[in-house]
Amino acid sequence: MAYKPTMDDIKKLRTMTGAGLGDVKKSLVEAEGDFDKAKDLLRERGLAIAAKRSDRETSNGCLLVKKVDDFAAMVAVKCETDFVANGQDFIAMVQEILDQAVENRCKTLDEVKTLKLANGDDAVTAVQQRSGITGEKMEIDGYNFLEGDNLYVYDHMNRHMLATIVRLSESNEDAGHKVAMQVAAMKPIALDEASVPQSVKDEELKVAIEKTKEEQVEKAVVNAIKKAGVNPNLVDSEDHIESNIKKGWLTPDDAEKAREIRAKVGAEKAANLPEQMVQNIAKGRLNKFFKESCLVDQEFQFGDGDKLNVAQWLQAQSKTLAVCDYRRYSLSAE
Repeated sequence: MAYKPTMDDIKKLRTMTGAGLGDVKKSLVEAEGDFDKAKDLLRERGLAIAAKRSDRETSNGCLLVKKVDDFAAMVAVKCETDFVANGQDFIAMVQEILDQAVENRCKTLDEVKTLKLANGDDAVTAVQQRSGITGEKMEIDGYNFLEGDNLYVYDHMNRHMLATIVRLSESNEDAGHKVAMQVAAMKPIALDEASVPQSVKDEELKVAIEKTKEEQVEKAVVNAIKKAGVNPNLVDSEDHIESNIKKGWLTPDDAEKAREIRAKVGAEKAANLPEQMVQNIAKGRLNKFFKESCLVDQEFQFGDGDKLNVAQWLQAQSKTLAVCDYRRYSLSAE
């Protein structure tokens, strides 16, 4: 007599695997009631489905963060739709991976991927099996951690899309929470100027120098065009020149005059820009970049209206209070 799974058997295997009722029933029938074999069948199907979806884009997901004593971590698992991302089973899977990562104090994403979960599967296999159940591509996308005293974690708006961890020099729950929100809102690229990679500094300075030169040349060209009696707003690009001639706002003679001035004055100004002036302006731009991009130098967004940067605001709470490190991760394109 052919094996027919009972409802209790179906519920038991579904609890063990999280698979759909139909898939569970089919696997039990094929395995003739052997639970281990049925689990293997479900796993194989999940892996096969995941492989077929490997080229799909994962633009949604779930990002969770957790702290236990002196260790904090965040794990992100991506999927295709917000419907799956907001599902209880999906979130529970991400939470289990995070719990194991914190318990084992994982330092790398590779360590997280090999973690053993309650059902005996490693994290990657569990994600692939969930992919087979939902029909969506899934992947463990990111991992960050911090360890030490005075750690604070933040899940932005509890939406599981953006999370931060900060470490302070001393215990202060309110300050820790606010600095964690600052990191979420202002997207710093480094703790302070010294922490910015030299390659980034060099590139930013290069861009600042080029932008400064372009602005100085353009300023000279605009002034020369004005002196020639032509409205510079009508001749700031070839597209505008052609359009404004057609509209009758600009004569062909004035257009040609503006082109000649732009070519001549632009070349002369570019060849005679004072190098020290360019360097000074560019360094000012670079300093502005540091103030906007380095956490301790950013204007603090959650104070009482005082124009203090993060470091100054922390010192106003306690002379020895400072932010030592941070981590930030977002599933959204920024």
